Amino acid sequence: MQSATPGAAVGPHLPVRQDWLDRRRETIIEPELAIVDPHHHLVDRPETGRYLLPELLADTGSGHDITATVYLEWLSMYRAQGPADLRPVGEVEFANGMAAMAASGVYGKTQVCAGIVGHADLALGAPVERVLEAMIEAGGGRFRGIRFITASHPDQAAWGSPVIRPSGLLKDPRVRAGFARLEPLGLSFDAWMYHTQLDDLVDLARDFPETQIVLDHVGGAIGLGPYAGKRDEVFAAGRSASWRPAPTSKLGGLGMRMFGFTHHLGELPPNSEELAAAWRPYIETCTAAFGPERAMFESNFPVDKGSCDYVQLWNAFKRIAAGYSAAEKAALFAGTATKFYRLS
Repeated sequence: MQSATPGAAVGPHLPVRQDWLDRRRETIIEPELAIVDPHHHLVDRPETGRYLLPELLADTGSGHDITATVYLEWLSMYRAQGPADLRPVGEVEFANGMAAMAASGVYGKTQVCAGIVGHADLALGAPVERVLEAMIEAGGGRFRGIRFITASHPDQAAWGSPVIRPSGLLKDPRVRAGFARLEPLGLSFDAWMYHTQLDDLVDLARDFPETQIVLDHVGGAIGLGPYAGKRDEVFAAGRSASWRPAPTSKLGGLGMRMFGFTHHLGELPPNSEELAAAWRPYIETCTAAFGPERAMFESNFPVDKGSCDYVQLWNAFKRIAAGYSAAEKAALFAGTATKFYRLS
């Protein structure tokens, strides 16, 4: 990833500064604990920099026992030509190529991109099925589902997010017609939205109880703009949601600018104790709402790499989970992700 200074122009994601991250080293906590990282990206664009297989393997190989990973769409390697609705198939082809390289064993034991989540435009309605079928074919047995981002808020300029999406997307009849094609094909749905939109996901889960749904990044609990300093109010929105049937929740993404933490401004990168103290209320709120068997820790790298190192991130999660039973830890760090994304 590219290097930049903390004072660079505000964007939705913090710049990665490897020289800053290198200023702190930590011993791995519980190095024998198996981890499936269920949410990372691979990217090579001028505005984001490069984070491809070598960079990912440097992180997954830094000491924690990362047995497998799941690739999440991030507008990477779309086809340059062909029908617009099929261009995102290129990202699945790309991720599957990375998975095939890792599966050779040449790069170590981690099964990179063992599961692949792409993007398909559900607003196409029922015809999105041809896109989904193309992705299944391109995924070489690894394609597991899609992410269709609906995150949007009138004040999102506070955290540098430029994309304003229509409100109520998940209630749109055409989007729902597209969503209805997922379960018959055995595909899951990654939901990325802000905490102000959670009721839309509650309605979707209720109306499509057989579709496997996972809520990304602790439900998008905004910590900037009108929600700065109002954590209790934000958490109340998540607690009040009637999660029946309950989706699964990803525990992470807290290194993103929108959560309002300032670890990236320190002279030194944060240690795992600092991260655990800051992140614990978010993690514990979600774990209490969904249960360890329906929650999974995630790295969200390289996005969260603007705030912390991979070693410290997983050490922080291990500190937060220290009081859980062995079975609960196994679920949170690997079991839930393995089951949800059908990795074995």
